[in-house]
Amino acid sequence: MLSILWIRKVGCAILLLTFVVFAPYTLWAQGTVTSVDKTVTRLAVIPFQAVVPQDTSSTVRCPICSSVNSSGSIVKGAEKKAEEIFIDKLRDLKDVEIIPSERVAGVYQRTSTDFLKQPLLQVMLRAGSELRADVIAVGYVYRYRERVGYDYSAEHPASVAFEIHLISVKDGSTLWRGIFDKTQKSLMEDVFQVSSFFKGGAKWLTARELTKLGVDEVFSTFSGFEP
Repeated sequence: MLSILWIRKVGCAILLLTFVVFAPYTLWAQGTVTSVDKTVTRLAVIPFQAVVPQDTSSTVRCPICSSVNSSGSIVKGAEKKAEEIFIDKLRDLKDVEIIPSERVAGVYQRTSTDFLKQPLLQVMLRAGSELRADVIAVGYVYRYRERVGYDYSAEHPASVAFEIHLISVKDGSTLWRGIFDKTQKSLMEDVFQVSSFFKGGAKWLTARELTKLGVDEVFSTFSGFEP
């Protein structure tokens, strides 16, 4: 009888020891599975494009939504600079996978050629679908005029205008739209720009610096990809 009681006690002790040793690993494993289950949004940035006015017009239309925007001169390569700045901003988002730009550009170029007669948005959505993206980003530069002068003394200020759309690949709906149009002015010219003037370091910005300021400003209205 005593031996049976002793065996039971030993068995209970072994079970208790097993729980103490292995329970933390079980909980850790459960936590690991939870983190893997997080939803990640795949995002493809379609190469940004420069939009120049026809004839002597001072305005241009957005190729996506047909909004009318003020235009101007655009230095060579401005659209690529704006795209790079925007992608850097996207890297701050959590649970977002940015598809490599080179791959996106290649697929979009081929898709544009294969479906030349289709509406632009449909071509972009086809490219996004092939890339298995959840969202595509589309950007247009309407004006990109460089500063003439120095940080604290400029003959002509920088001037930038651009528009960016985030579009659902699933149904083509616009999830977010940001528009920026600004020519930097001194505080003497416009006291209402005091906030942005000091955000820019209280100096005359280059076009690239003004674009970065613009991306930060418009993206502050983005609330996320969740409905």
